[in-house]
Amino acid sequence: MLQTPQLETCFGGAEANVAVAMARLGHDARMASVLPNNALGEAALTELRRYGVDSSLCILNEGRMGLYFVTPGVGPRASEVLYDRAGSAFARAPDAIDWSTALAGANCLHVSGVTPALNKACADAALNAMRAARAAGVRVSFDANYRAKLWEARGDDPRPTLDALFAQADLVFADERDIGLVTGEKPANEEDMTRIAFARYPNLLRIATMKRKVLSADAHELTGVLLTRTSVVRTRNHAITGIVDRIGGGDAFAAGVLHGLAIGLSEQHMMDFALGAAALKHTIRGDFNLATAADIDFYLSNSSADVRR
Repeated sequence: MLQTPQLETCFGGAEANVAVAMARLGHDARMASVLPNNALGEAALTELRRYGVDSSLCILNEGRMGLYFVTPGVGPRASEVLYDRAGSAFARAPDAIDWSTALAGANCLHVSGVTPALNKACADAALNAMRAARAAGVRVSFDANYRAKLWEARGDDPRPTLDALFAQADLVFADERDIGLVTGEKPANEEDMTRIAFARYPNLLRIATMKRKVLSADAHELTGVLLTRTSVVRTRNHAITGIVDRIGGGDAFAAGVLHGLAIGLSEQHMMDFALGAAALKHTIRGDFNLATAADIDFYLSNSSADVRR
């Protein structure tokens, strides 16, 4: 990163990525956050509005914008992320959001595991939001999004915090590693993960996971799996080559699942759509998945990649 005189910048973040993707898929999406009261905060709000996300719940406050830097991988060299999140406006005042107002009219709250990794106040705010949603009868979606560097910087054991958040969720985006980390058990496979998670979390109805096999920095294989208390749904394998930007692929997948639940797709159709959304995100630069439902359906139809005229 430091060998180049230029940086390409974009706005993003796990929950924002999901909100933008949902808006692009035709849903009413609302973002609740705390941003710095400066040009960067205003620009972030403008970017959300640009893609149809309601930013009326976002608060401008003192502090700085949380940043992260990505050095894209090439061939055998992996991408690398450097976080610069300490002291951000969000980290300083995450409890500024009034959830009784924020959740009015909502049918789903989506929270990312990146938020509680910042500090205890952010973890408490995330838990309060999820508890308020559950009390209001709003579906709760939680993406584990375990970020080892952030938890290491925080200096706390992530297990008690993540365990409490998992307990509030109806839908969790997680894999065997996440379940093993949070519960302290060692699931050897999907069957073990299902048994452990559903026994521990009575509110949990679904676990969705996107499995990734990395062949090189620009060639991956993706598969989607949905686990419920009674069934397993699996997508076909998608080989993705010539990757433009993989950041946000998991959020595109999460939005695809939430989209399917919102419009009542069958579980198989929902998972196929979600993985199609994730696959297309790998062709789009920046954090946001800008693919529409028509784009995803066209990709899944196995139509030609030739120019659509």
